[in-house]
Amino acid sequence: MGTKRKKNKGDKYAYKKQYEKGPVKAKKYLGQHFLKDEDIARQIAETLLQQDYKNVIEIGPGTGVLTKYLLLRDSNLVAMDLDTESITYLNENFPLEHPKAFEGDGTFKVIEADFLNFDTSTLFGDEQFGITGNFPYNISTQIVFKMLELRNQIPEFSGMFQKEVAQRICSPEGSKAYGILSVLVQAFYEAEYLFTVEPDVFDPPPKVQSGVLRLTRKANFELSCDEQLLYRVVKTAFNQRRKTLRNSLKTFTLSDNLREDIIFDLRPEQLAVDDFIALTNKIADDTL
Repeated sequence: MGTKRKKNKGDKYAYKKQYEKGPVKAKKYLGQHFLKDEDIARQIAETLLQQDYKNVIEIGPGTGVLTKYLLLRDSNLVAMDLDTESITYLNENFPLEHPKAFEGDGTFKVIEADFLNFDTSTLFGDEQFGITGNFPYNISTQIVFKMLELRNQIPEFSGMFQKEVAQRICSPEGSKAYGILSVLVQAFYEAEYLFTVEPDVFDPPPKVQSGVLRLTRKANFELSCDEQLLYRVVKTAFNQRRKTLRNSLKTFTLSDNLREDIIFDLRPEQLAVDDFIALTNKIADDTL
Protein backbone atom coordinates (compact mmCIF):
# COMPACT_ATOMS: atom_id res chain seq x y z
CA MET A 1 0.00 0.00 0.00
CA GLY A 2 1.51 3.33 -1.07
CA THR A 3 1.99 6.27 1.21
CA LYS A 4 0.44 9.66 0.48
CA ARG A 5 3.02 12.27 -0.49
CA LYS A 6 3.08 15.26 1.78
CA LYS A 7 2.20 18.49 -0.03
CA ASN A 8 4.61 21.38 0.02
CA LYS A 9 4.50 25.00 -1.13
CA GLY A 10 5.87 24.03 -4.51
CA ASP A 11 2.83 21.86 -5.34
CA LYS A 12 0.46 24.80 -5.63
CA TYR A 13 2.93 26.71 -7.79
CA ALA A 14 3.54 23.68 -10.04
CA TYR A 15 -0.22 23.16 -10.47
CA LYS A 16 -0.69 26.82 -11.35
CA LYS A 17 2.08 26.69 -13.94
CA GLN A 18 0.61 23.51 -15.44
CA TYR A 19 -2.85 25.10 -15.63
CA GLU A 20 -1.46 28.22 -17.30
CA LYS A 21 0.01 26.06 -20.05
CA GLY A 22 -3.47 24.88 -20.96
CA PRO A 23 -5.66 21.80 -20.54
CA VAL A 24 -3.62 19.66 -22.95
CA LYS A 25 0.15 19.34 -23.02
CA ALA A 26 1.81 19.71 -26.43
CA LYS A 27 3.71 16.57 -27.43
CA LYS A 28 6.89 16.86 -29.43
CA TYR A 29 6.57 13.44 -31.06
CA LEU A 30 3.23 14.54 -32.57
CA GLY A 31 4.70 17.81 -33.81
CA GLN A 32 2.20 19.80 -31.73
CA HIS A 33 2.35 23.58 -31.42
CA PHE A 34 -0.94 24.82 -29.99
CA LEU A 35 -2.31 28.09 -31.34
CA LYS A 36 -3.25 30.47 -28.53
CA ASP A 37 -4.17 33.62 -30.48
CA GLU A 38 -7.95 33.97 -30.71
CA ASP A 39 -7.92 36.46 -33.60
CA ILE A 40 -5.75 34.23 -35.79
CA ALA A 41 -7.97 31.24 -34.97
CA ARG A 42 -11.01 33.25 -36.09
CA GLN A 43 -9.23 34.27 -39.31
CA ILE A 44 -8.35 30.66 -40.12
CA ALA A 45 -11.96 29.56 -39.53
CA GLU A 46 -13.09 32.23 -41.99
CA THR A 47 -10.78 30.94 -44.74
CA LEU A 48 -13.32 28.22 -45.50
CA LEU A 49 -16.10 29.94 -47.44
CA GLN A 50 -18.41 26.88 -47.26
CA GLN A 51 -20.64 28.07 -50.10
CA ASP A 52 -21.91 24.66 -51.21
CA TYR A 53 -21.17 22.36 -48.30
CA LYS A 54 -21.45 22.17 -44.52
CA ASN A 55 -19.22 19.22 -43.60
CA VAL A 56 -15.74 20.04 -42.26
CA ILE A 57 -12.83 18.00 -40.92
CA GLU A 58 -10.42 19.77 -38.59
CA ILE A 59 -7.09 17.96 -38.38
CA GLY A 60 -5.16 18.34 -35.14
CA PRO A 61 -7.62 20.38 -33.04
CA GLY A 62 -5.43 20.30 -29.92
CA THR A 63 -7.07 22.52 -27.32
CA GLY A 64 -9.94 23.58 -29.58
CA VAL A 65 -8.94 27.21 -30.15
CA LEU A 66 -9.85 26.96 -33.85
CA THR A 67 -12.60 24.41 -33.20
CA LYS A 68 -14.97 26.79 -31.46
CA TYR A 69 -14.85 29.29 -34.34
CA LEU A 70 -15.64 26.53 -36.83
CA LEU A 71 -18.63 25.51 -34.70
CA LEU A 72 -19.89 29.10 -34.66
CA ARG A 73 -20.21 28.80 -38.45
CA ASP A 74 -22.79 26.02 -37.99
CA SER A 75 -20.55 23.40 -39.57
CA ASN A 76 -21.02 19.66 -39.31
CA LEU A 77 -17.59 19.45 -37.75
CA VAL A 78 -15.42 16.41 -37.18
CA ALA A 79 -12.34 17.09 -35.05
CA MET A 80 -9.69 14.44 -35.71
CA ASP A 81 -6.58 13.96 -33.60
CA LEU A 82 -4.11 11.24 -32.61
CA ASP A 83 -3.64 12.73 -29.13
CA THR A 84 -5.75 10.86 -26.57
CA GLU A 85 -5.42 13.72 -24.09
CA SER A 86 -6.81 16.17 -26.65
CA ILE A 87 -9.68 13.82 -27.53
CA THR A 88 -10.64 13.48 -23.87
CA TYR A 89 -10.59 17.24 -23.34
CA LEU A 90 -12.67 17.97 -26.47
CA ASN A 91 -15.28 15.40 -25.49
CA GLU A 92 -15.55 16.25 -21.80
CA ASN A 93 -14.41 19.76 -20.87
CA PHE A 94 -14.52 21.71 -24.13
CA PRO A 95 -18.36 21.71 -24.47
CA LEU A 96 -18.68 22.97 -20.89
CA GLU A 97 -16.13 25.75 -21.39
CA HIS A 98 -17.56 26.99 -24.72
CA PRO A 99 -21.34 26.48 -24.56
CA LYS A 100 -22.10 29.28 -27.08
CA ALA A 101 -20.25 27.37 -29.79
CA PHE A 102 -22.87 24.62 -29.52
CA GLU A 103 -25.96 26.83 -29.86
CA GLY A 104 -26.07 26.72 -33.68
CA ASP A 105 -27.44 24.20 -36.14
CA GLY A 106 -24.18 22.33 -36.73
CA THR A 107 -22.98 19.05 -35.30
CA PHE A 108 -19.75 18.12 -33.53
CA LYS A 109 -17.94 14.81 -33.47
CA VAL A 110 -14.50 13.99 -32.05
CA ILE A 111 -12.48 11.11 -33.48
CA GLU A 112 -9.18 9.69 -32.30
CA ALA A 113 -7.64 8.75 -35.64
CA ASP A 114 -4.83 9.34 -38.10
CA PHE A 115 -6.20 11.28 -41.08
CA LEU A 116 -3.56 9.80 -43.36
CA ASN A 117 -4.99 6.30 -42.81
CA PHE A 118 -8.63 7.13 -42.16
CA ASP A 119 -11.52 6.21 -44.47
CA THR A 120 -13.42 9.51 -44.75
CA SER A 121 -16.36 7.82 -46.47
CA THR A 122 -17.38 6.53 -43.04
CA LEU A 123 -18.04 10.14 -42.01
CA PHE A 124 -19.84 11.81 -44.90
CA GLY A 125 -20.46 9.08 -47.47
CA ASP A 126 -20.05 10.71 -50.88
CA GLU A 127 -20.94 14.23 -49.65
CA GLN A 128 -18.61 17.19 -50.12
CA PHE A 129 -16.48 18.37 -47.20
CA GLY A 130 -13.78 20.93 -46.43
CA ILE A 131 -10.56 20.42 -44.50
CA THR A 132 -8.76 22.87 -42.25
CA GLY A 133 -6.45 22.89 -39.26
CA ASN A 134 -3.21 23.91 -37.66
CA PHE A 135 -1.39 21.01 -39.29
CA PRO A 136 1.53 19.21 -37.63
CA TYR A 137 4.53 20.29 -39.72
CA ASN A 138 6.03 16.80 -39.85
CA ILE A 139 3.08 15.38 -41.83
CA SER A 140 1.67 18.48 -43.55
CA THR A 141 2.89 17.52 -47.03
CA GLN A 142 1.41 14.04 -46.64
CA ILE A 143 -1.91 15.61 -45.66
CA VAL A 144 -1.88 17.60 -48.92
CA PHE A 145 -1.25 14.48 -51.02
CA LYS A 146 -4.07 12.66 -49.21
CA MET A 147 -6.31 15.63 -49.94
CA LEU A 148 -5.45 15.38 -53.64
CA GLU A 149 -6.53 11.73 -53.63
CA LEU A 150 -9.89 12.83 -52.19
CA ARG A 151 -10.28 15.92 -54.41
CA ASN A 152 -13.62 14.76 -55.85
CA GLN A 153 -15.14 15.45 -52.43
CA ILE A 154 -13.04 18.40 -51.27
CA PRO A 155 -13.98 21.78 -52.79
CA GLU A 156 -11.91 23.71 -50.23
CA PHE A 157 -8.83 23.11 -48.13
CA SER A 158 -7.19 25.64 -45.83
CA GLY A 159 -4.92 25.77 -42.85
CA MET A 160 -1.58 26.54 -41.31
CA PHE A 161 1.74 25.12 -42.49
CA GLN A 162 5.37 25.91 -42.00
CA LYS A 163 5.73 29.13 -43.99
CA GLU A 164 8.13 27.69 -46.57
CA VAL A 165 5.78 24.78 -47.31
CA ALA A 166 2.76 27.06 -47.70
CA GLN A 167 4.74 29.31 -50.06
CA ARG A 168 5.91 26.31 -52.06
CA ILE A 169 2.35 25.09 -52.56
CA CYS A 170 1.19 28.51 -53.78
CA SER A 171 4.26 29.57 -55.80
CA PRO A 172 3.85 30.37 -59.51
CA GLU A 173 6.18 29.10 -62.21
CA GLY A 174 9.49 30.93 -62.46
CA SER A 175 10.01 31.23 -58.71
CA LYS A 176 12.62 29.37 -56.68
CA ALA A 177 9.96 27.81 -54.45
CA TYR A 178 8.00 26.41 -57.41
CA GLY A 179 8.27 22.63 -57.49
CA ILE A 180 6.55 19.25 -57.40
CA LEU A 181 4.01 20.24 -54.76
CA SER A 182 3.18 23.49 -56.57
CA VAL A 183 2.42 21.79 -59.88
CA LEU A 184 0.45 18.84 -58.53
CA VAL A 185 -1.73 20.97 -56.24
CA GLN A 186 -2.30 23.73 -58.80
CA ALA A 187 -3.32 21.18 -61.43
CA PHE A 188 -6.57 20.80 -59.48
CA TYR A 189 -6.85 23.82 -57.15
CA GLU A 190 -6.45 27.59 -57.15
CA ALA A 191 -3.85 28.27 -54.44
CA GLU A 192 -3.71 31.42 -52.31
CA TYR A 193 -1.12 32.31 -49.68
CA LEU A 194 -3.18 34.35 -47.20
CA PHE A 195 -1.00 35.52 -44.30
CA THR A 196 2.07 34.83 -42.18
CA VAL A 197 1.92 33.85 -38.50
CA GLU A 198 4.72 34.55 -36.03
CA PRO A 199 6.04 31.86 -33.64
CA ASP A 200 5.03 33.67 -30.43
CA VAL A 201 1.31 32.89 -30.89
CA PHE A 202 1.95 29.19 -30.26
CA ASP A 203 2.62 27.09 -27.17
CA PRO A 204 5.35 25.98 -27.43
CA PRO A 205 6.56 28.43 -30.11
CA PRO A 206 8.06 26.73 -33.19
CA LYS A 207 11.47 27.82 -34.46
CA VAL A 208 10.00 28.97 -37.79
CA GLN A 209 7.26 31.23 -39.11
CA SER A 210 3.97 29.73 -40.23
CA GLY A 211 1.79 30.49 -43.24
CA VAL A 212 -1.94 30.14 -43.83
CA LEU A 213 -3.23 29.20 -47.27
CA ARG A 214 -6.48 28.38 -49.02
CA LEU A 215 -6.98 25.95 -51.89
CA THR A 216 -10.17 26.25 -53.94
CA ARG A 217 -10.96 23.42 -56.33
CA LYS A 218 -11.12 24.44 -59.98
CA ALA A 219 -14.49 24.34 -61.73
CA ASN A 220 -12.98 21.87 -64.19
CA PHE A 221 -10.53 19.75 -62.21
CA GLU A 222 -10.43 16.79 -64.57
CA LEU A 223 -6.98 16.46 -66.17
CA SER A 224 -6.68 16.29 -69.94
CA CYS A 225 -3.75 13.90 -69.60
CA ASP A 226 -2.74 10.65 -67.90
CA GLU A 227 -2.59 11.56 -64.19
CA GLN A 228 0.00 8.98 -63.19
CA LEU A 229 2.23 9.93 -66.11
CA LEU A 230 1.93 13.61 -65.15
CA TYR A 231 3.07 12.79 -61.61
CA ARG A 232 6.02 10.85 -62.99
CA VAL A 233 7.03 13.62 -65.43
CA VAL A 234 6.81 16.34 -62.77
CA LYS A 235 8.70 14.39 -60.12
CA THR A 236 11.44 13.28 -62.53
CA ALA A 237 11.89 16.79 -63.90
CA PHE A 238 12.17 18.49 -60.51
CA ASN A 239 14.49 15.84 -59.10
CA GLN A 240 17.11 17.49 -61.32
CA ARG A 241 15.63 20.96 -61.43
CA ARG A 242 18.83 22.72 -62.51
CA LYS A 243 18.99 20.70 -65.72
CA THR A 244 16.97 21.24 -68.87
CA LEU A 245 14.14 18.80 -69.50
CA ARG A 246 16.18 17.24 -72.29
CA ASN A 247 18.64 16.01 -69.67
CA SER A 248 16.37 15.44 -66.68
CA LEU A 249 13.86 13.33 -68.64
CA LYS A 250 16.39 10.99 -70.28
CA THR A 251 14.87 7.98 -68.52
CA PHE A 252 11.73 8.32 -70.67
CA THR A 253 13.58 7.05 -73.80
CA LEU A 254 11.87 9.55 -76.07
CA SER A 255 12.18 9.71 -79.84
CA ASP A 256 14.78 12.03 -81.36
CA ASN A 257 11.97 13.94 -83.03
CA LEU A 258 10.24 14.76 -79.74
CA ARG A 259 13.49 15.57 -77.98
CA GLU A 260 14.03 18.38 -80.51
CA ASP A 261 10.86 20.11 -79.30
CA ILE A 262 11.77 23.55 -77.88
CA ILE A 263 10.05 22.72 -74.58
CA PHE A 264 13.00 20.44 -73.79
CA ASP A 265 15.30 23.48 -73.75
CA LEU A 266 13.56 24.70 -70.61
CA ARG A 267 14.12 23.90 -66.95
CA PRO A 268 11.13 22.57 -64.97
CA GLU A 269 10.48 25.77 -62.99
CA GLN A 270 9.88 27.58 -66.30
CA LEU A 271 6.84 25.43 -67.12
CA ALA A 272 3.34 26.38 -65.97
CA VAL A 273 0.90 23.66 -64.97
CA ASP A 274 -0.70 23.69 -68.43
CA ASP A 275 2.75 23.28 -69.98
CA PHE A 276 3.37 20.16 -67.89
CA ILE A 277 0.01 18.75 -68.99
CA ALA A 278 0.86 19.45 -72.63
CA LEU A 279 4.30 17.86 -72.19
CA THR A 280 2.72 14.78 -70.58
CA ASN A 281 0.43 14.37 -73.59
CA LYS A 282 3.36 14.70 -75.99
CA ILE A 283 5.27 12.03 -74.09
CA ALA A 284 2.21 9.75 -74.00
CA ASP A 285 1.73 10.08 -77.78
CA ASP A 286 5.44 9.55 -78.42
CA THR A 287 5.59 6.31 -76.45
CA LEU A 288 2.44 4.68 -77.86
